[in-house]
Amino acid sequence: MAGVSGPWISGDLENLSVNGVEKFIIFGNCGVLDSKIEDCSIIIPTKAFREDGTGQHYIEDSETIDLNPKYQEEFIEILNKYDFDYTKGYTWTTDAFFRETKDKIDYYRKKGAVCVEMEGATIAAIAQRKNLEYFTFYYAGDNLDSAEWDERSLSGNVNIDKKKEVMTLALELALKLNEK
Repeated sequence: MAGVSGPWISGDLENLSVNGVEKFIIFGNCGVLDSKIEDCSIIIPTKAFREDGTGQHYIEDSETIDLNPKYQEEFIEILNKYDFDYTKGYTWTTDAFFRETKDKIDYYRKKGAVCVEMEGATIAAIAQRKNLEYFTFYYAGDNLDSAEWDERSLSGNVNIDKKKEVMTLALELALKLNEK
């Protein structure tokens, strides 16, 4: 269970890496910026817009950072095996979820972001700084691409069977990487 937000996930990664962990698979939910992305489908982020605070303490500030330089092909094989819908695209990482305003949503969507979350850019910055391998992915949660916020299955046990399958995807990837 990874921490929610850049500061929390940075503590997790720091503590685990100092104790010898060199490879991470991290997943969680995200808000979608495109209503066509189905609830609980998978998003593979390829680049993050950096609006986090923590990542700048690990590498030089920049507008974006590449995500998931490794293991995309292996993960897509698993998604196909389990017949999971997925989207590859940019994400917007922000620590200020109450500041996900309509203007910012429109701005990042126009720049190519398909989702918003709180850890992606931070994970990539830490991994780059500490030379760690990682793969991170999201399952689609609430929809921010509507006139009013659409919670969809963000909370509780709504769509729980599909959410349970997401963990299986991560475990399958871990097994596949362990074979290498």
